[in-house]
Amino acid sequence: MPQQRTDTAKEFDFTRSDFERVRALIHQRAGISLADSKQEMVYSRLARRLRATGIQSFARYLDDLEAGRLGAEWEAFTNALTTNLTSFFREAHHFPLLAELLAGLQRRDGRPFTIWCSAASTGEEPYSIAMTACEAFGTLAPPVQIVATDIDTNVLGTGAAGVYPLERVERLEAARLKRFFLRGKGANEGMVRVRPELRQLVSFRQLNLLAGEWPLEGQFDAIFCRNVMIYFDKETQRRILARFVPLMKPHALLFAGHSENFLYVSDALRLRGKTVYELDQALRR
Repeated sequence: MPQQRTDTAKEFDFTRSDFERVRALIHQRAGISLADSKQEMVYSRLARRLRATGIQSFARYLDDLEAGRLGAEWEAFTNALTTNLTSFFREAHHFPLLAELLAGLQRRDGRPFTIWCSAASTGEEPYSIAMTACEAFGTLAPPVQIVATDIDTNVLGTGAAGVYPLERVERLEAARLKRFFLRGKGANEGMVRVRPELRQLVSFRQLNLLAGEWPLEGQFDAIFCRNVMIYFDKETQRRILARFVPLMKPHALLFAGHSENFLYVSDALRLRGKTVYELDQALRR
């Protein structure tokens, strides 16, 4: 029986079988679980990849992708299906707790405090962390290093550049905007750039949370994993959280998204505040 097209008016033939293949591939590669309701989104985003590659059908595109005939297309495929919704100081209740953690720590060995932002997207979150650190220590050069990772290489480039349209920072307090950003002039009118001192605190790199090895060293004083676990099934969440635990220092905090609950996934964590977790020391002994 021939496959039924999802919409006869579409530019490319896109069957239910094509959608199921995409679901399986993105789950295998990035851990993302796509709901049935995401069928139109998948078509819209991957249709751009068909146009870019000159391929005329989803079936052929997926065949060539799996056979390795499209070079670096796996990266573009993953980037296309990754959702990147972020803003400066999103879920603002987290940052005073981070500031409290940093202010309360004493570092006698001269090494910096380390923070991992595991879903950095276009950089607003790691830069919000950096601004919080600057305010906690009262300097643009706080003893803090922030590792900002994401699976999507496109958004990492935006984060590293630190250049944003003015509307992206319009909700920031005037004092923060003046202290941490430079306004564009001339051809760059309407844009802002994160100050160099702030950019130096953040290291952007590509990392897939499903990868067998993570290019990370040592333990962290805080880990941000916000609004990414909602795209994973419970078993994938459990595996990732199990890998977070040994990367957390005894006092470390793990920050989750507003709709995420890790207590049902990991028994090594306990709630510290609203969507903020700490290690259950009794279980670690």
